[in-house]
This record gives sequence, C-alpha cells and structure tokens, in this order.
Amino acid sequence: MVLSVCPNPSIDTYAWLEDFRLGQANRISTQQEFPGGKGVHVAMALKETGVSTKLLAAWAGHSGTWIKSMCESLGITTTGVELSGMNRKCYTFLSETSSIQNTELMEPGPEMTRDDFEQFVRVFKKECENADIMVMSGSWPKGAPETAYQELIAIANEKEKKVILDCSGVQLEHALEVNVFGIHLNEHEAKQYCGTPDVQDAIDKLHEKVDLIALTKGKEGLYLSYQGKLVHANVSLEKVISTVGCGDCLTAGVAHGVSKGLGVEEIARYGAAFGAANCLRADLGMIYKADVEQLLPRVNINDLTYG
Repeated sequence: MVLSVCPNPSIDTYAWLEDFRLGQANRISTQQEFPGGKGVHVAMALKETGVSTKLLAAWAGHSGTWIKSMCESLGITTTGVELSGMNRKCYTFLSETSSIQNTELMEPGPEMTRDDFEQFVRVFKKECENADIMVMSGSWPKGAPETAYQELIAIANEKEKKVILDCSGVQLEHALEVNVFGIHLNEHEAKQYCGTPDVQDAIDKLHEKVDLIALTKGKEGLYLSYQGKLVHANVSLEKVISTVGCGDCLTAGVAHGVSKGLGVEEIARYGAAFGAANCLRADLGMIYKADVEQLLPRVNINDLTYG
C-alpha cells in the first residue's frame, strides 16, 4: 500500500473569463471544482491505475469535508487530523486571451498548531505500519514546523519504509538533512537547491542523500537516476489541454513503478506516461487509466551515461 501524505489539501477551481480587466468587475462564465493539493492528486492517480493507496491529510471546515468526500467517492480511503478554519481554494483562471492563461490565485488556508502537528505525527506513525511506500507532497499549513517533512522522514527511516518526497523551499532544505529514498524536483527547484541548472551536477549533489531522483524539465521530460543508472523519458503529445497537476501525477507514476518493483527504465516510463496523461483532459490533477495505457508504449526511453 502507498500512503499519500497531503498536509495542505485544496479545492482546485477552474474559472473561465472572457477577459481579465484590472480595477473592473470580471464575471466568471464557467466554473469547475476538483479535489486538489499535490498529495490528493497523487492518491487519485494511484487509485485510478489500481494501486492500493490511503490519503493522510489535514482537513479543515466544510471545504475539507467536501475534498474528503470527493476523494472517498473515488474509492480512496482517507485519514488525518481536523484543523480549525477552512482548507484553501486555488483558482486557475483561463480565457481566450493568452495574457491570463493558467493564472493562479491561492487562498491562505488553515493554521496548524503544535498540538495539531503532533496529532498528525501520531496518525502518520500508525499508518506507516501498513504502508510499503510513503509519498509526501506539497506545502504545509501555516504554523507547521519548518522541519515537518524531516520529522516524518526520520520516522519512516526508523521503520525502514521508503519515502518519495515532492516539496520545495525550507521544507525541502530540512528534509534533505536526513536520508530519503526518493525525490521529485522540477528544474527550478533543483537549481534553487543545488545551485546549478546542469542535470548531472544536480543529480550528483542530490545522491549524497537520495537514492532515487526524478528531475523534470517541462516539455523536455523526465530524468530519472536510480540504482546507478540515469535515463531520460519523454512522450510527444499532439495537444495539451492542461498542465496543472502534471508533476504530481508524474510523482504518482514513479511511486507506481517503485511499488511494482520495476526497473529504472520502466519506472521512468510510468512516470512520463502518468504526467502526460494529465495533459490530455481538463480535469485538474486527474488521469484516466485508459490514457496511461495508450501512452505507455509511446514513451521514449534513452539511457544516458552516468557519472
């Protein structure tokens, strides 16, 4: 079982506008809402493709109740802690004008007290017992310690459980003070942490603490380094409808491959196919098994010279 950890879930909202005029009233013509947050996207992708998963999150207010109920309607088992306040909404504004394509606005969300965090840790320890892999994704609510992921990873390491991490900023910096099995970074996060845009140099630095490294560079695709091998994976798409959540789905694809005990090339294949599948539909952060199956044989895998 894969435990999907989402400390800061959201309601992801697609909102269509004719145009966006600063200082004037702007009317939304069409709106769609989806359960969101990086870890929620991971759980949905895993469930859709037949991987057993459980979602651990911090739920707050009626928005948290809605997110949880939507996930459970998809067959995802949920657990976690209840916070005061409301889970955030994240708006993606779209229109026929290119100037606001995929413009995002994000609410602040709830706050997490020290007691809330300690309760979250207790639930995590319990869920660790039944999980083979933990995927930890995204930001934390305000008030959570800057070492939150580091503390969870240390617990997982003690229990000899694999963790795949997808986060940024100070949480990433503290998390990489301990050993972690796997990590997914985009090129901007890798440059920020490693101080270099070069894939090989960044991977060399990360391997001091990490066994499996998934480094993504947008349309250029996925670089996956694991078990002494470095491969590049990419798949061409005729049309991209939405890229929101692609990185989360790619993380889920990597976790899928690891959970199945696959080799480096096949883990990369699943990562690239999951990420690309999310581009094919307007549903935010969601993939469909049929799309993944159609994309898998189309993924190009290239072995690269390592080290």
